[in-house]
Amino acid sequence: MLTNLIYAFVLPVIDIFVAAYVMRSSNDPVKVVVYQLTIYTGIPLTFLLNGFLLNRFNIKALYSIGMMLSAVSMMIMMSLKTLDLAGIAAAGLTMGMSFGFYWANRDYLALSITANENRNYYYGLETFFYTIIAVVVPVIIGWFIELAGRESGDVQFAYRIVTALVFVVTVLASVMCFRGHFRNPMQRRFIFFKFHPYWNKMLLLAALKGLAQGFLVTAPAMLIMRLLGNEGALGTAQSIGAVVAAVIMYIIGRTTQPKHRLAVFTIGLVCFTLAAVINGVLFNATGVILFMLFLLIAKPLLDLAYFPIQFSVIDWLSKKENRNEFAYILNHEAGLYAGRFIGAATFIVLAWYFSDEFALRYAIIVIAFLQLASIFVAKRLIRQGEELTKNDGATMPL
Repeated sequence: MLTNLIYAFVLPVIDIFVAAYVMRSSNDPVKVVVYQLTIYTGIPLTFLLNGFLLNRFNIKALYSIGMMLSAVSMMIMMSLKTLDLAGIAAAGLTMGMSFGFYWANRDYLALSITANENRNYYYGLETFFYTIIAVVVPVIIGWFIELAGRESGDVQFAYRIVTALVFVVTVLASVMCFRGHFRNPMQRRFIFFKFHPYWNKMLLLAALKGLAQGFLVTAPAMLIMRLLGNEGALGTAQSIGAVVAAVIMYIIGRTTQPKHRLAVFTIGLVCFTLAAVINGVLFNATGVILFMLFLLIAKPLLDLAYFPIQFSVIDWLSKKENRNEFAYILNHEAGLYAGRFIGAATFIVLAWYFSDEFALRYAIIVIAFLQLASIFVAKRLIRQGEELTKNDGATMPL
């Protein structure tokens, strides 16, 4: 928790301001989405590589490498004299490797140190801290870039200072990680192509989740830089929504039980759809602020419900099929990638055949309504899980 808490100071910078840097330097939303797509291409490849490396290296080392690579990716981006597609792809793939090592090992550790009964609270507490940090960091970084860039006349210099700070924080997070006593997964086969039919529904849910991730991480930056025009406004908008989300997440994580996960998941999807519709209808400064508010509430709600469902399915199937838990974490990433690719491709196609503005306005609405199907998939997943465990004589409360 402490390792993740330290690294959480870096995540808003990676998620928001790197995309803002690409948008400011190129004024091309398609390049921002290409950057995001290369990130999501690097993630599953690194998940696979991580599986092999776990047989040779301690999980702490791989976890730390993932955090450090995020700073390396930003250094690559800041060193580019012109933001051509090759340079953006190199920085994106490096960031994808960072996320791959980070999330592959983080997911396994979260799975191994929590139980179904306390996962709502674990993710509620973690999300509460993340959201509090998301209140402070974006507004400070955003206005620092805005004011330092205005004072020096060189916004790129301000971004380089932020990159140096990211490097320092990743070092601190790595030091904290090495103080922990973490065990590697049992060294068994982790690549499989055939799974229990129950797992296929989990993959479908993963693909639907990935749809929004395809470009939604960078969408706030693109919208704010296009409609408001500066990093200070971007940071402030992020922080305002995070204040509301922090309180909501802690209360929900503290009070909900496994049986409430579908309701929490549904509320998150509805908030996301409202955000998309408001952005599409208004498409102005007010619309962006409201979009950010609903999005910042929706994302942690979805994560709070989604991860415990995913881990419960893995808990049961890993015992049923006698397989390494990491095999499911790796395969799950393939489902996410399929959705991310379709989501990013949707934006690029709309931008190519219509316009950047058309894509920014309507691609999110299309994906939001497609994601509503997740409610029915999650409901069926939970019901089938109850039926399987009842027949099996085991317990798997989703």
